[in-house]
Amino acid sequence: MKRDIHLVVLLLSIIGCSLASLALWKVMASRERALEEINIHGLNLSQALSTYSEGIVRQSSMILLGLVERLETEGSGPRQIERLSQLVSRQQPLMPQMSGITVYDKDGRWLMSSNRPIPVGANSSDRAYFIHHRDDPSREPFIGLPIRSRSNQEWVITISRRFDDAQGQFAGVVAVTLGVENFLRLFGQIDLGHDGAIGLSYTDGALLVRYPFREQDMGRNFSSSPIYVKYLVDKSVGTASFTSSLDGVERLYAFRKSDTLPLVTTVALGKSEALAAWRLEAQWSALVVCGLLLLTGGIGWMLIGTMCRRSQAEAELLVAQQQLLESNQQLARLAMHDALTGLANRRCFDDALAREIGRARRSGNPLALLMVDIDHFKRYNDSHGHLAGDGCLQEVARRLAACVRRPPDLLARYGGEELAAILPDTDAAGAASVARAMLEALGQEPIAHHDSPFAQVTVSIGVACINGNDLDNGQALIARADQALYVAKEAGRNRLHIG
Repeated sequence: MKRDIHLVVLLLSIIGCSLASLALWKVMASRERALEEINIHGLNLSQALSTYSEGIVRQSSMILLGLVERLETEGSGPRQIERLSQLVSRQQPLMPQMSGITVYDKDGRWLMSSNRPIPVGANSSDRAYFIHHRDDPSREPFIGLPIRSRSNQEWVITISRRFDDAQGQFAGVVAVTLGVENFLRLFGQIDLGHDGAIGLSYTDGALLVRYPFREQDMGRNFSSSPIYVKYLVDKSVGTASFTSSLDGVERLYAFRKSDTLPLVTTVALGKSEALAAWRLEAQWSALVVCGLLLLTGGIGWMLIGTMCRRSQAEAELLVAQQQLLESNQQLARLAMHDALTGLANRRCFDDALAREIGRARRSGNPLALLMVDIDHFKRYNDSHGHLAGDGCLQEVARRLAACVRRPPDLLARYGGEELAAILPDTDAAGAASVARAMLEALGQEPIAHHDSPFAQVTVSIGVACINGNDLDNGQALIARADQALYVAKEAGRNRLHIG
């Protein structure tokens, strides 16, 4: 009956684990699909925004290229600047993101401003983009970091080119200013949720614009942030999940580097918001599964309760039987082992020898027997007492047992101070090797025995080995080993003899 209860519990556990595992798998698979869809959406959006940003930069660069060519061809005199101003006024409506176009001479003085009167004494020679063009002969456009306009305090991004005089020397700079708020107008039309964000930055980590706009973010550099260190350094496009270093919100990022410009477009969605629909689905799934588990558990509980009441008497009987079985096993162990040394006793030895003789007959392999006798053990008992003699016998048994390493080998207490070792599948040379190891084990850390000629405890060992085909019974092997032991003792003890 107890087995039936276990089967019921197992069945209920399997059902419960299966339901829970299936629900967990479904929830996690749904989460992975949701994250994959979010990443794909983010990558597509980053591609669109990257194209938008590149388009603005290219359009600004083309306008600047035309203006630079006119300045280098026609010069930068008042009449030329006037015609240039008219040309700019016609082009400016074509690019609503543009705040204005400004021309500077080689000293940074303003020659023209498309959207405001030139302030008295206005000079921009300290601006980073002006310094860049003044010191770098490159004719490529330069995208500057966000700066605050000195005329209207508006945050702007500059895209600029240098122009040279007829001698090829630096003559000034033409700059297009893009208002950050105008630049972000398209970004603001994209629904990214409460925690979503869009960013445009340099590949070195310097932030150009970010939506939603926060003034404290202007000019920040996130080159030490995890997304830059782990992803943007080596990859041109990808996705990641990190906690923002700007506002501490965990977001799902999709980033894309421009193929032609040193710009990175980043689209980030708040992870909590992005997974809101998935969490609702997961909660409903968990609620259904919990209901099923409670129903299954209730039915199982009633079934087990009924079975437990019927099997209580049987359980008590099984406990009593188990206790009796353990007692019998303990008695069996005691019956087969010597209580003093822990070695197999004579009964175990006789059973093992009969078993190995039968096996040797069938296989034809040799069988070796060692008879070991502790030299002058009676003198040791008379000198040190029987308690010390028991301790000596235990120590000798421990050391000799360490020399009998193979699983089929057996070391037993044969009687008194005499031990015997059965070595299956062992020839005379192998048996002699084990015997020498026993003599060395006692000689390495001697046990003092002042009444022995050797001044230490020693043993004499008789070795007998017979092929399985020549075995009739164990008595013949024991007799040969005893005879070899007798010869070893007559020859002076503390030695082995092969019979």
